[in-house]
Parts: sequence; C-alpha cells; structure tokens
Amino acid sequence: MLALRLARGSHSLVLLRRLLVAAASAGVGFLLLCTLGWAMNHPAGSLLRLVWCVLPLAATVQFAVAVARTDPSTRPRPGLSAVGLGPAQLTALAAASTTLSCTLGSVVALLFFLHLRGDLTGLPFDGAASDLLGAGQPLPLAAVLTLLAVVPVLATVATGLALRPRKSGPADQSDPERPATPKPAPSGLPWGVALTAAGLAVETYASRGGSGAPLPLPGRFEGSPAGVLAGWSLTALGLALAGPGIAHLCGRLLQMLRPGATRLLAGRVLMDEAVRIGRPLGVVCAVISGGFAAAALYGPGDPRPFGPLTGLGATLVVGCTVATLLTAVLEAKHARTDTTAALVRVGAPTGLLRTAAALRAGALLAVFGPLTWAIAALAAVPLAG
Repeated sequence: MLALRLARGSHSLVLLRRLLVAAASAGVGFLLLCTLGWAMNHPAGSLLRLVWCVLPLAATVQFAVAVARTDPSTRPRPGLSAVGLGPAQLTALAAASTTLSCTLGSVVALLFFLHLRGDLTGLPFDGAASDLLGAGQPLPLAAVLTLLAVVPVLATVATGLALRPRKSGPADQSDPERPATPKPAPSGLPWGVALTAAGLAVETYASRGGSGAPLPLPGRFEGSPAGVLAGWSLTALGLALAGPGIAHLCGRLLQMLRPGATRLLAGRVLMDEAVRIGRPLGVVCAVISGGFAAAALYGPGDPRPFGPLTGLGATLVVGCTVATLLTAVLEAKHARTDTTAALVRVGAPTGLLRTAAALRAGALLAVFGPLTWAIAALAAVPLAG
C-alpha cells in the first residue's frame, strides 16, 4: 500500500519511467503468451520460441532494476530511519514498486492477448492471428499464470539483490582529514576481451562448418546455426563485462598529456562512473552490433522477412537497453550532485561543467562507436560468406 501511495505522488518523470517498465513487461508477457498459443497448434517448435523470449526478458529485467535504482522515493534520507524506513525497508519498497509496475504490464498483456484471440469481443482482423495465438482452444490457466508471473518475479528478485544493503568497511567511511581516494579500475576488461574474441571465433567456425542444427527465430527468420547464435551470445556477454573497463580507460585517456582543469575533471568523473555507465553501454554496443550483423545478413530484399513477433522482440531489446543506458546516465548525474554543488560554491563556471560533460560523451562515442562497427563487421563477414 505504501508503494502504491508513493507511486501516485511521484514526479511525472518517475511515473513515466515506471510506465515504460510496465510497457516492457506487457511486451514480454505478450510474447510468452503467444508462445503458449503457438504451442497449442505446433508443439514441435514451441521450446525454441520460448528460448528466444529470454533476450527481451533479460533486457526488461535490466531496465526494471535501473529504474528502481533511480527512484527518488527509495533513496536513504535523513529522518526515514526514525519512522522505520531503514535501508532494508527501502529495498523492500523498491522491490514492491517494481512488482507493481511489472504486474500492471502482465495484466495488460493478458487482456490484449485475450482480445486478439477473440475471447472477449470476437476475433479481430478477420481472425488473421488465430493460428498464431491458438484461438478456439481453451487456455491452460496454470500455464498462463506461470508465464505472466515470470517478469514480475524475476524483476522483483533482481531489484532486491541489486539494492540490498551492503556492509561498509573501514575504507568506505568518509574521513575529512584525508582526500578521497579514486576507485580502482574495473577488473572485468581481460575477461570481457577474451569472451568477445571467443564469441567471434565460435561464430566464424560455426558458419564455415555448415553442419550446425538450425535454431529458427520466431516469425520466419530461420536457418541460423546454433553455433553462430551461441558465438554472438558470448560476444554480447564479453562486451558487457568489458564495458566498465573501457569506460575507465576513456577516463584515463582524457587525462593524458598535461590535462587542464576541464580534461582532468572530465576524466576523473568518467573513471568514477565507469562501472555505473560502462556495463549498460557495453550491452548497447552488443545489441547494435548484432543488429548491424542481422541487417547485413537479412537485407530489405531478402525473401525471409522478419515476422511480427520477431519485430516486437527486437524492439523490446533495443528499447530497453537504450532506456537502461539513459537511466544509468541520469543515476550518475544524481550521484554527483554534491560534487557539482561543491564546484559551483568554489567558483567553477557553468561552462566548465558543460564542457567536461561534452568531453566525457565525446570520449565514449569515439571509443565505443568504432568498437561497435568493428565487431558488427567481424560478426557479419562469416554470416555473409
């Protein structure tokens, strides 16, 4: 009840982010229900369609966690502990808000699915989606409830794990007598590079072998060897692991060769925010590179077009990953509010802060842009051959 009251009294931008989470949850729930409807008439290929729902599901859960981290109603504030809202209670409140948003999306998905099946007002669109949705057959209630509960349960658990209170050691305590020490460099860069290289190698080997079992995408996007898709998955995981390390390296590069105040500030802030921004940026890099590779393989004139469910899944993956990155940027901006206020108090001009922000964005774009293009080109070469 408290989570519902806070949601009603939140800022319009906070409500918009929660509605986006609900919309993403509705999209994934609809994909899962469509998989169930397809399985009623075509049991043979239903498991593969369910596997392909994992990608938009993971992107939606990641976005839900990012929105929960930036929710102002779940941040520790002075006086909340006195009324019984400590760190553990705020984490539970954030998880409850995530559950509420995802459950709303699941309900919308169920209503839309039942409408297209003709269970509410008759078959729309002259029954064009009857075979896809299993119209005319009774739905198994237990399976429907289980599939609709997947997104709320996973998003709630992930939010609770991401925002759980952590014990702070002696090194985490602020000491006014000594300077703040810079954060160490992220340790995932070597593993990320190794996984990315291994993924590209697996993809190349599988595409040349030609003996891999087909793993069709839903919606007539077929004939992809399972080894190629496994290689792309390794590449995506490697980029997600390497993202924080690459962002930290960008911060170091900004401070090279006698930096001035602007480059020094931009580099230090980027190094401090490398973990927060680098991981979603690496995921976006993986998704864009995979999209470029798919576009090169299946162009506009290809006789095997994308189906409606494939388009919905791709839209969910791209939209959720980009929204997660933007949410992480907003979280980083809120995290350095005190630092920005301190710089303004000592007389730092506003133009200095804006130039430093532009330098950070330019450095990330200059590194991640060519990296995305190179990985997309390397991934498309064996597929086109």
